[in-house]
Amino acid sequence: MKTITTTQELSEFCNRAAQGDYVTVDTEFLRERTYYSKLCLIQLALPGKDVADAVLVDPLADGLSLQPLYDLFQNETVVKVFHAARQDLEIFYVDAKVIPKPLFDTQVAAMVCGFGDQVGYETLVRKIAKQSLDKSSRFTDWSRRPLSDAQKKYALADVTHLRQIYEYLAAKLIKTKRAHWVEEELQILTAPETYITDPKTAWERVKTRSQSPRLLAIVRKLAEFREDYAQKRDIPRSRVFKDDALIELASTKPQSIEDLQKSRLLLREARKGDIADGILRCVRAALDMPQDKLPVAENFDHKQNVNPALADLLRVLLKAKTENLGVAAKLIAGSADLDALAAGDRDVATLQGWRYEVFGQDALRLCNGEIGLIAQGKQVRTFTVS
Repeated sequence: MKTITTTQELSEFCNRAAQGDYVTVDTEFLRERTYYSKLCLIQLALPGKDVADAVLVDPLADGLSLQPLYDLFQNETVVKVFHAARQDLEIFYVDAKVIPKPLFDTQVAAMVCGFGDQVGYETLVRKIAKQSLDKSSRFTDWSRRPLSDAQKKYALADVTHLRQIYEYLAAKLIKTKRAHWVEEELQILTAPETYITDPKTAWERVKTRSQSPRLLAIVRKLAEFREDYAQKRDIPRSRVFKDDALIELASTKPQSIEDLQKSRLLLREARKGDIADGILRCVRAALDMPQDKLPVAENFDHKQNVNPALADLLRVLLKAKTENLGVAAKLIAGSADLDALAAGDRDVATLQGWRYEVFGQDALRLCNGEIGLIAQGKQVRTFTVS
């Protein structure tokens, strides 16, 4: 089990990789105490079964530059294969503004090939490679050195079995003529904006029961402050204050340090200093905001206008389509998409690209009363309404 610790060694391996068709990639990282992931280990494997075809790269080694790897990532003659790539890609984008291309994500491909919603790597290893994984090193501190042989073996398994999984799924996509489905899905993963968290939009991820514009204004200000504070200090946003504390603050609207002391959910460190000042500043700014500048929750109207019977019919149609295609339903349309369609919204992903071909077109026809559904034995089929 070779571990690369110098730039020269990494360059030599990447030069070998540049001669092949693909390279499998995985990472181990820590994020419990930081905002951005701390890269601790990189695993790489080339096509084949030779021992030298799979290596570990130690990014914590003194003097090691990852530039040879980043050059390989931008070599468009070599496919970079990941499983559930988003967090791995975020690490590389944050570090060097590099996104591997061309990219292949076996989790996305597996969903297209009928292995279920967000199928795990372990499941694919068992079903495709007919192997089992040693889980003993799953929960480990990858920043500690030296790594044990068990840790190294565990880490390498994440890229060695991935070769067989990739080859199987790539062949199946060609056979079923669904490769372009995966390419469409990967456009999100390969877009730089996917890995840029704008503090100004952070409030959109905070779940609130109230739709009060004034309360939402406070939520927006507090979420923006928290995100900016966490990014600049590289600490988890929960270390600033958690979502439940944010909602409490938006409801109680504290005006002073004394008010903050009455909070049930605010961390002790957030009741003084820069965080406390920031909270009070956000609340004041939101309370002073003109009425016409207050935010409005998106999709609120959808929830009010959903035709429940039509939403149920769309769910039946989706189930029938996915069972026939052998595709994960979640990949085609989520519950929110179906509700939006049933509320009259036509600006949804389900009506774009390959999703429109396999589901969206008939979903629109069902909404417009042009087709109906009929049960025939164990199957549900569509029929044209005359």
